[in-house]
Amino acid sequence: MFNFGRENTGLAAKWSRNIDKQILFLFVFLLLLGLFFSFSSTTSVMSEKLNKQTYFFFIKHLIFVSISLLLIFVISIQEKNKLIKVLTYLFIVSITLLFLTLVIGVEIKGSKRWLAFYSLPRFQPVELLKPLFIIFVAKTIVLSEEKDIYKRYFYSFIILFLVVAILINQPDLGQTLLLTLTWITMIFVSGFNMIILSLLGLFFVIIISLLIFFSPEKFGYVFLRIKTFLDPKTGDNFQSQKALEAIKQGGLTGQGMGEGILKDKVPEAHTDYIIAVISEEFGAIFVLFIVFIFLFTGYKVLNKVFSGNDEFLKLALVGLVSLLIIQTFIHIGVNSRLFPTTGMTLPFLSYGGSSLIGSSIIAGIILNFTRKDSMRYLKNE
Repeated sequence: MFNFGRENTGLAAKWSRNIDKQILFLFVFLLLLGLFFSFSSTTSVMSEKLNKQTYFFFIKHLIFVSISLLLIFVISIQEKNKLIKVLTYLFIVSITLLFLTLVIGVEIKGSKRWLAFYSLPRFQPVELLKPLFIIFVAKTIVLSEEKDIYKRYFYSFIILFLVVAILINQPDLGQTLLLTLTWITMIFVSGFNMIILSLLGLFFVIIISLLIFFSPEKFGYVFLRIKTFLDPKTGDNFQSQKALEAIKQGGLTGQGMGEGILKDKVPEAHTDYIIAVISEEFGAIFVLFIVFIFLFTGYKVLNKVFSGNDEFLKLALVGLVSLLIIQTFIHIGVNSRLFPTTGMTLPFLSYGGSSLIGSSIIAGIILNFTRKDSMRYLKNE
């Protein structure tokens, strides 16, 4: 027992010496910001509507933030090669869970994106899958060097196609777009032929168009959302319109904490429209500050990429950072009506256990791969 304690103490000390403390601080700061905004956006009015205690949503968010912080530490402290093996197996598990949404998934507003087992809270398997998808694709492209490079790209495309096929059938076009753009970013930075990449992009657009055309009863809502986005008078754009009004109302400095009204008018304000809530209460300047934090986090991680020479690590980190940045800008774009509605959360800041757990897994992997001892180990390989 005594030796076990000493071993873990030494491991924690090693973690403390080698972890990138600036990146760690940025992730923790984002989680704490999300906790603060949860307190502001989950009002007593909302609790009364759902017959819950005043601070029910805030306490629930606090629990998930605590779990997320623990998860970040547990993932980031692991030995890199062992972590990669575990994540590979977990990817297979996440694919299975994602497929189960089509069979036994909980249907909400016409989409089967959630699973619920017994008395456990429902969760979205795609949030677990996203970071694991990045690792598996990076491993397929980089670590199978005995195979032809185009075969590796093709295998990674098959993986993407499998995931996209399940997501489209839920349907969840927002996550489909996010994962496809992230995959394109990864194969672009790995040196893939741009002509072939463009053809693949065209192929993807054609497939989506054909699905909408031949299955309007299931995918017609995509066309309707695009049509409503282009001409707001042709459909129901209540939520996006209220979000845009809230952003305008907030101006540069905001209405003040707790003074916003969007959270009382839009049911998903604390998840899909959290940036509009923040803008209304704290102003556009604070939103720009949040964007800066995400971009600075990406900058710090990419600095590590440029300093390393391990292709897997570089590609995995690029994919993970791209996932965070693309999702952030899609969320902001939807809130400001630059993009059609997708139901995309804001990493670390939106309310929701699945989103927080997924974001913390991304953060933990990034912190593990950017540790000083991991970088030295990779350079000596």
